[in-house]
Amino acid sequence: RGLETGSSLVEEDQLELATKLEKLAKEKGITFILPSDVIVADKFAADAATQTVSVDSIPEGWMGLDNGPVATAEIQKELSDCKTVIWNGPMGVFEFEAFAKGTFDIADTLAELTGTGCTTIIGGGDSVAAVEKAGLAEKMSHISTGGGASLELLEGKVLPGVAALDDA
Repeated sequence: RGLETGSSLVEEDQLELATKLEKLAKEKGITFILPSDVIVADKFAADAATQTVSVDSIPEGWMGLDNGPVATAEIQKELSDCKTVIWNGPMGVFEFEAFAKGTFDIADTLAELTGTGCTTIIGGGDSVAAVEKAGLAEKMSHISTGGGASLELLEGKVLPGVAALDDA
């Protein structure tokens, strides 16, 4: 997309894959949600100066550290009629209060959805830590610190531990 990302972390070697995935989702009619606004900071610190900006207006030298309120609302709307949600990765740097709202708002939404019968699977150490910090871990259907392994299992890969059990 070529958007200015300021000093945000960008995995340059993954840009081509990201472009392919966005195109594939569009071809298959899958909603591919990217933040429309973000909370940016002038440094990676709990006491950083912050502002909410559109994703196409991230100031030079600033970094995106959380979803903005519009992006969070867009995600919540898309989640509202889901029957199963797999969450792997927090929305922002939830360890800092200034950048926790997006993550905690999504965690709240997932807890509410679980109560309506939606299956919510939280995978990965950071995601589990986020729902635990939000006090919502017990309200999710399943939590696992094995985020990478969870994703590999969904890809259809054989997990070494499972293979060892099969061989036993």
